[in-house]
Amino acid sequence: MKIAFLGPEGTFSEEALFAAIDPVEVEAVPLPTIYDCVMAVQDRQVERAFVPIENSLEGSVSATLDTLVFETEQVEIVGEVIHPVRHSLIARVELGLGQIERVVSHPQANAQCARFLRERLGQAEVVAAPSTADAVRIVAESDRPWAALGTRLSAELNDCRVLLEGVEDHPENETRFVLLGQKMPAVAKNWAGPAKTSVVFWGMPDAPGSLMEVLRAFADRNVNLSKIESRPLKQGLGRYIFFIDIEGSGEDPDVAGALEAIGGQVDTVRVLGSYPAARST
Repeated sequence: MKIAFLGPEGTFSEEALFAAIDPVEVEAVPLPTIYDCVMAVQDRQVERAFVPIENSLEGSVSATLDTLVFETEQVEIVGEVIHPVRHSLIARVELGLGQIERVVSHPQANAQCARFLRERLGQAEVVAAPSTADAVRIVAESDRPWAALGTRLSAELNDCRVLLEGVEDHPENETRFVLLGQKMPAVAKNWAGPAKTSVVFWGMPDAPGSLMEVLRAFADRNVNLSKIESRPLKQGLGRYIFFIDIEGSGEDPDVAGALEAIGGQVDTVRVLGSYPAARST
């Protein structure tokens, strides 16, 4: 099975993918953007895509949500994985912390390790790179005393040394990834564990309490929402779309009943996927 992921090789996306799926069972295809990953599924270039959708520190990944809503109706979420974000300090050769002149990484990684950089590497210049994997490659190709923030996998791929592990400021940092596939006709799904259903809706009446009335459809049926978030509809100021994650399968009578009810209250409601829920690490 071909699975697209946000590349290049050695990113947290690839690390999370291989932590969840045996590498010998798939052909992993690195692509440059989340948009490319999603559209590769729609265009049937790959069977699946594996992309980040939410981070416990930074919130939702807008590129994933926007591509699913505005660019395709043929791709759905078929699974999810929660993966811990553990940053390593990586260099081409063994270095003492006081020897490091520059630290290179993706801006998000630099931000997530800001305290470590400030307190332990205050003498080093902090430089941005397109990705953590690119950062490790840059360090690997330089003969300067530089270091990168990245994954152990990227260190192995570039024959580099891991100087320190777990240098992130918040060790509880996690990213939720989703597995995407072609939308298929509804079939019975029998999962051993809990399920989750992701939905987007928009077009409520412009009246007080409209959102409350939509949410009441779930509360009245004792259906729990694990997430609700609004994003611009991209049709002018003041118009929003709402994303919700529902605890339960779309085949559950109460979930199905709530979705049917809100269908009569909004202009558009779409199920982005109903799938086995991941357990946090």
